[in-house]
Amino acid sequence: MPLLPEEPQIHESAQGPRATPASGRTAPTPRPVPGPRPAAHPRPGRPGPLRPTPPVQRAPHDVAAKPGPSGPAPRAAAPAPATPQIQLIPASADGALDAAEEAVDLLLESGRAPGDVLVITTGEQHPWATHELSFGEASYWAQHDAGDDVFYLDADAAGRAATRPVVVVAVNGGADAVAATVLPLAHSRAGALLIVCGDPQQINSVLGARV
Repeated sequence: MPLLPEEPQIHESAQGPRATPASGRTAPTPRPVPGPRPAAHPRPGRPGPLRPTPPVQRAPHDVAAKPGPSGPAPRAAAPAPATPQIQLIPASADGALDAAEEAVDLLLESGRAPGDVLVITTGEQHPWATHELSFGEASYWAQHDAGDDVFYLDADAAGRAATRPVVVVAVNGGADAVAATVLPLAHSRAGALLIVCGDPQQINSVLGARV
């Protein structure tokens, strides 16, 4: 008889903890669900009292970002116009090629890469160009396109040359019309420096205020 009343009491205690975990399970589920939902609702309807400061801080950042892109656009246009420096080395027609060779040596000794230098002759062709052209124009211009060494060419082919940081012109002969055509072209092909070796009076008459 005393065992019977104890058994139902044990069953009732077993039912008690089952009720508590059920309530415990319902408690965590409503907490995460309302957590994100109210976060979504206050954005459209209730941001007034809680989120007045964040939009105020984000608005000035956005405004600062808008003038930013408009500012650098004109700055990019400013460095575009870059004119090469011009250096004149007085020399006669017979000595212009030697003066150009000395200028190339000084450039390489100062740290210029060989591929940075282009040499143009107005009269007799440079011996290197004559030698390389003996293997065919395809091989000759392939070295020009490689751009890893000093390249020599005459005035007739100057229009085909690509831009290089330094252009050296040897006014070693040829008609005045040749120099008048080659010097402005060489100026347009020089990225940083144009060196002209020849008669100063003739060079000044062609380049004028550029020198």
